[in-house]
Amino acid sequence: MAEAGNQDTPTILGPDTVFKGEITFEKGMKLFGRFEGKITSGGRLHVAKEAKMQADVDASTVVIEGEVKGTLNCSDRIELKQSARYEGDLKTARLVVDEGAVFSGHVTVGPDAIKGGKAGPSRSLNIEPKPERVNQPQLQAANK
Repeated sequence: MAEAGNQDTPTILGPDTVFKGEITFEKGMKLFGRFEGKITSGGRLHVAKEAKMQADVDASTVVIEGEVKGTLNCSDRIELKQSARYEGDLKTARLVVDEGAVFSGHVTVGPDAIKGGKAGPSRSLNIEPKPERVNQPQLQAANK
């Protein structure tokens, strides 16, 4: 069940919530239910493991544990946790992907990713899921 809001995430959409539309918030929000639409925030969005979201998001930070489809533009960072399933295009200054996360889409990462600057230090990748799962030792061996 959703815990009471705190300073970091004063807004919570509980597990029984189904919301379609646009949401704007300043500090933070944690989604446990379902959301479809657009989110704009200068703060942090946390999509819980049981949540499902189809949205275009402009925020400072996004942490995904559940299922998300849409475009993410984050000025600080995006975190795809082990249980995350994300499909879409993202732009962010920093990207953290845990082992086990599933991602399909395009990535632009680096300090200039959000500013719309030229390639410079940013990295753009096209990532598609593979039918087989690659474990960590095989991945490291492939990169040597």
